[in-house]
Parts: sequence; structure tokens; C-alpha cells
Amino acid sequence: MSTWRDDPNAIPPWNERPKCHCGFHTWLQVWTDPLPQGKKGCRFFKCPDIDDDFKACTFMQWIDTRPLGRVSLKEEQERRVRQQQIRLKGKEDELKRRRAKLGQREAALKIQEEQFQAREAQFKREAEEQKNRYKEPAQSSTSDGRNKKEKFLRSTQ
Repeated sequence: MSTWRDDPNAIPPWNERPKCHCGFHTWLQVWTDPLPQGKKGCRFFKCPDIDDDFKACTFMQWIDTRPLGRVSLKEEQERRVRQQQIRLKGKEDELKRRRAKLGQREAALKIQEEQFQAREAQFKREAEEQKNRYKEPAQSSTSDGRNKKEKFLRSTQ
């Protein structure tokens, strides 16, 4: 069920109308002037106090922010453009966020790769050192063994 605020032809009950500064319940009126722009056809409450001494109350309260049921093609296009701009801005912000996150991931991967290369180089050095350690004692023992054989052969002759 729609209320009087949703229906442009409905009249609000007397007790739902606001009171003006004078204390009277206000009248419901429709704006007919072209200015301010976009208000033509909008409903508003106005004070019914009309004096002959030109001291009329200036109370006025808008009900509609734009005319009900009457949206111009230009306004609709502007609304759609604004909505599209808002969506595009959101997508732009999301892309910026993703790019920043991707940059952080790339930096982390680069650091990990450098650490991996450093460890790999260290393992290669350690492997070379171990090879050199095992080669040196083996070479010295074989040379000592030959020397002993040569000494033994010499002494027996």
C-alpha cells in the first residue's frame, strides 16, 4: 500500500501535515514555476496565513526532491552517467589495489629468488670444499704408500 508521499495525486490527512511557525497546519501545493530548475511539479507544504498587511508567513517545506513520475530524458541520462562513473571509479580503485598487491608479491618473490640463489651458491661452495677435503687426504696417503714401497724396494736391493 502506497502512502500519500509516494502518490502524486494523494492528499495527506490533516493531522500529518506539519505546522508552520504561526501554528497553523500547512497547505499542500505543487510548484509551478520553472525556477529553481528541476523543482517544477514538486510538492511542498506552505503556510495558509495570508494577511492583507503583507506580513505573510514564509514557511515552506519540500516533500519531493524531484517531480514524482516525471523524470526528463536528460536527467535520466545524467543519472546513468553518474552511476557508470561511480562503477568505473570502483573498478579503477580495485585495479589500483590489485596492482599494489601484485607489486608486493613480485617484490617478495624477487627476495625469495635472491635468497635461493645465495643458498645454492653456498651449497656449491660447501660441496667443492668437501671434495677438496676428501681429495687431499687421499692423495697424500697414496703418495705415502708409494714412497714406502719405493723405500722398501730400495732397501731390499
